[in-house]
Amino acid sequence: MVKPFLESDSAARRQKILLAARWCFLNFGYAKTSFEDIAKRAGLSRTLLYRLFKDKEDIFQAVFADWLVSRQPEAMKAASGPGNALDRLITVSSLLVVEPWSDMVGAAMATEFYEVCQRLDPETSAQHRRVVIDCVSTILGDEAAAEVFVLALDGLLIDEPTVPILQQRIEVLADRFTRVTRRRKADSSA
Repeated sequence: MVKPFLESDSAARRQKILLAARWCFLNFGYAKTSFEDIAKRAGLSRTLLYRLFKDKEDIFQAVFADWLVSRQPEAMKAASGPGNALDRLITVSSLLVVEPWSDMVGAAMATEFYEVCQRLDPETSAQHRRVVIDCVSTILGDEAAAEVFVLALDGLLIDEPTVPILQQRIEVLADRFTRVTRRRKADSSA
């Protein structure tokens, strides 16, 4: 008996391909990754990949969008959810910075991966940055402070820290920003 095609099977297969492709891009680089590499890693045929993605750039953009965009709804919910500003800021930073970073850190071509992402899909990069700023602005109540916070987050990654060190840095940064915001609010209400 032939198993009926299920939408969930298609979604699971697509996710399997995106994970395999991300691994290949992070470890071999964009230029050296082939459809054959991705198909082998995913345990699927190259023909199936071509049915789902028109070319390597198409699959790369899908990987990048899935990698970043999939975390955004949860981050937006956390930004406006319950809890104090410090905890919400750490949660948003974990979702939008630490988790993607943990996927990349230590991979041979991690630096190239993000650079290629920004070059091939500047719209997704810009949209992700906007979501990060919006989430932080929701928490801090100040868009200018949110922009500075996001620039500081960029700086925390410059020396390619381990995930635990990045988490420590974000906690210190978030603490400083939420303290200043609380102090400013207290001063303005006095």
